[in-house]
Amino acid sequence: MFVDNIKLTVKSGKGGAGCVSFRREKFVPKGGPDGGDGGKGGDVIIECDNNTHTLSHFKGKRLLKAKNGRPGEGRKKHGADGEDLILKVPPGTIIKDAKTGEILLDMKTPGERKVLLEGGKGGLGNWHFRGPRRQVPRYAQPGEEGKELEIVMELKLIADVGLVGFPNAGKSTLISAMSNARPEIANYEFTTLTPKLGVVKVDEYRSFVMADIPGIIEGAHEGKGLGLEFLKHIERTKIILYVIDMASFRDPVYQLKTLQKELKNYSEKLASRNYAVALNKIDAVDIEKIEEFFKKTGINPTEPKYGASKEYPCYFDAKTFVLPISAASRINLDALKFALADMVERVKDEE
Repeated sequence: MFVDNIKLTVKSGKGGAGCVSFRREKFVPKGGPDGGDGGKGGDVIIECDNNTHTLSHFKGKRLLKAKNGRPGEGRKKHGADGEDLILKVPPGTIIKDAKTGEILLDMKTPGERKVLLEGGKGGLGNWHFRGPRRQVPRYAQPGEEGKELEIVMELKLIADVGLVGFPNAGKSTLISAMSNARPEIANYEFTTLTPKLGVVKVDEYRSFVMADIPGIIEGAHEGKGLGLEFLKHIERTKIILYVIDMASFRDPVYQLKTLQKELKNYSEKLASRNYAVALNKIDAVDIEKIEEFFKKTGINPTEPKYGASKEYPCYFDAKTFVLPISAASRINLDALKFALADMVERVKDEE
């Protein structure tokens, strides 16, 4: 099950109480205080785990607590520290304060650990309070209380390229043909109900991550369809690849303009990302329809690059490209892969 939003309460451990104790040994009639300190309460730690891809393991949990510190003992024995509560989350998880909406942590790098809440300090034993005027201290500190916080965990997938298109535009077929992702593929709209990630291997030394989200329809920013709920998963992508269904009843230019409009209504920042256009399912249409797209958009075709087929018009410049493809028939997929890889590297160099 894919879960990308969880609300729960976390609490760090309470510190152990200090001990009131006095030394009792044979031949030592007046032993002094020897009460040990209490142990520290466990911390609440967030760990970014690359082997975790969803927040579903937190589903149904309302309160998670770290262990309390153990109390101190006689003979100056220190109580054991409480066990930390370690919450493993996928890369791209944001931790927010549920009440204020403030972003507390942004977990991006696999393996990184950050303390969200510190455990309470252990109390001092009576050994610390001895002195010339107080030789028999019968007082020790209680441990500090742990901290409690209501949080929201929100997952935003981290990918280099995000696929955006209308339902049934062939995005799932494209990501399965180019990467190791294996999404459900069917000939009806809204086959993709949850985001999918796939690693596209370019050559022995290069690869990039591609993300597929459910199809977007007109009015998605108003809550129509499924697209709005998952648009957050392409907020971190470096490049938007608009996948246009050339075999659809929807006009290709209308598709592109509508998708760009929906992204802009959702987020100006997202709409301003570097983008490219893939004209999919060209094996199911006449070449005149592809030429008509270029004519309507005012884009003048250029010489093909990256080994793209000369049979179809295409466009390449220093920042973007428009490339006719067929994910099902694997037409121009290698050219698309190399063009996207170079685009990703260029964007990374500019950052």
